Amino acid sequence: MKILIICVVFITQITACVHDKSHVELVVSGLGVPWGMTFLDVNHLMVTEKSGSVKIIDTQTGTIDEVSGVPDIEIVGQGGLMDVAVSPNFVDSSEVYFTYAKPISNNGSDQAMYATTLAVAKLEGLVLQDWRDLFVSNLQNDNRQHFGSRIAFDDHGYLYFTHGDRGERGNAQDLSNHGGTVMRLSLDGSIPDDNPFIDTPDAQPEIWSYGHRNPQGIFYDSVNQRLWSNEHGPKGGDEINLIKKGGNYGWPILSYGAEYFSGAPVGDAIEREGYIQPMKYYDPSIAPSSLIVYTGDLFPQWQGRIISGALVLRHLNVVSLDEYGNEILESRHLKTLLERIRNLKQSPDGDIYIATDAGDIYKLLNDANQ
Repeated sequence: MKILIICVVFITQITACVHDKSHVELVVSGLGVPWGMTFLDVNHLMVTEKSGSVKIIDTQTGTIDEVSGVPDIEIVGQGGLMDVAVSPNFVDSSEVYFTYAKPISNNGSDQAMYATTLAVAKLEGLVLQDWRDLFVSNLQNDNRQHFGSRIAFDDHGYLYFTHGDRGERGNAQDLSNHGGTVMRLSLDGSIPDDNPFIDTPDAQPEIWSYGHRNPQGIFYDSVNQRLWSNEHGPKGGDEINLIKKGGNYGWPILSYGAEYFSGAPVGDAIEREGYIQPMKYYDPSIAPSSLIVYTGDLFPQWQGRIISGALVLRHLNVVSLDEYGNEILESRHLKTLLERIRNLKQSPDGDIYIATDAGDIYKLLNDANQ
């Protein structure tokens, strides 16, 4: 068990208390970058490694089992094998969904192109059977950044997943491609007939919202029937957004961020009629990754709050909301862990697990319950 130091002392500053309740227990270490996690049941956690491996971890014993049946996947800059999520019908269907950066033939060129892709397979023991791609983005280029992509399900049988702008800003305002969007599909990969742009000429019918830069987290809050996402902005422009059907979130026309090197403002303004404002933006940027709305009983002080990982500022970010989804308070935890938090998941019994780029998975504990 690794106990977190409660306060950090800076030589030139007063003591800054980081967290007064929690510590973490190391579950496993030595993994590759554990990009995605999903619970198969209360004690078994499926993990995707960016390098292309899938593993199942017994959270009680720390035993790690390799899963076969994954196609060859390569690390492509910020891409590789990315998110994983069990189907809402997993008990009956055994289906598991994945996102990954798929190589695309470039007409004989040595320079490969890549596309954000959603796939599904059936888990039979430790084997993934019948792997098939449900969706391959039409935004296919050789950029190795801003793939997205996280998966969420609502209570009505629909799947949502995120897609970055692939490093080309204008994609996010161009409905003819999938870049910079949140998309919505039925579980079988078909397109729901009430998607907002299904009858819009030249628009991609999978799009649910657009004007995003690189969404790295998405979560459906069943209690309040809300879809939340967080995304990487430019310098000082990371966001948490309440996702609305057909909404335009402004990138790159609107942004609270600045250019990385010059510091010049990005976009024409920070707000404008017809565009949806973020619920929260971060300045300085935290580089958010993954996102949940906590619903368990083990951390009652966090019920209903948005919890995100942070890569650059290396902490667990917690935002409390009012009844309308507006921010009331932000707090930052686990700063003394000093790790890039890539993913977090709530277990069926209300525990919180975090995965870090160092290849560690921790269970977050609350001293009040010990």
